[in-house]
Amino acid sequence: MTVLPGPKTAMVLAAGLGTRMRPLTDHLPKALVPVGGKPLIDHVLDRLRDAGVERAVVNVHHFADQMETHLAKRRDLAVMISDERAALLDSGGGIKHAADQLGRDPIYVANIDSLWLEGPTPALEALKAAWDPAAMDILLLLVRRGQGIGFEGPQGFLRDAVGRLTHSTDPAAPTPFVNMGVAILKPPILDDRPAGTFSIIPTWHRLQAQGRLYGVPMDGFWMHVGDPAARDAAEARLPSGLK
Repeated sequence: MTVLPGPKTAMVLAAGLGTRMRPLTDHLPKALVPVGGKPLIDHVLDRLRDAGVERAVVNVHHFADQMETHLAKRRDLAVMISDERAALLDSGGGIKHAADQLGRDPIYVANIDSLWLEGPTPALEALKAAWDPAAMDILLLLVRRGQGIGFEGPQGFLRDAVGRLTHSTDPAAPTPFVNMGVAILKPPILDDRPAGTFSIIPTWHRLQAQGRLYGVPMDGFWMHVGDPAARDAAEARLPSGLK
């Protein structure tokens, strides 16, 4: 398989409390919950490494010491810690807090609760192939409804013929696409936001209005590992090679 050039740095969002994953997260962070014998975060880091990532910035909060100890064992890519022990900063605030570590070039942003089985085109290769920095500031990796487990509610995206996205939360009209938790993003898009806790979603909406929020569907099968039942369902679907 040809690996296309792409971002060399990734932001891995791993600081959440994992409340819905209890009791599995009573004594360990959600990122270290095993699926198929491998912690969630290692599934994600392995995918990023295989796509050419050389450096991952991981934010920590819940059981942060456990996270640091585990991540220190990685030797296949450089792992940097973005410390959020003092306060959870949400998706946008977490990226902003790590700005000095991430640099100014486009990066991957990845959640730790998304696993997937590859289709004919590896998901991150499809994301890289679609990335056009002249037209886009964020490119989300999407999944079509019916190609995954763990969907929650109707919110998601409409996508036009060239890939521009419209975010919708209309409960009466479920969207055809859902964000599956991985994107390419330009860190400078958060320069205008003050440091602190904030979601990335208002930035989606600003870029949507400017025609600079895009998405590309993956052709594999997505598994959102949000609670113990979803963990068990994902574990049952993973082939032995991913465990």
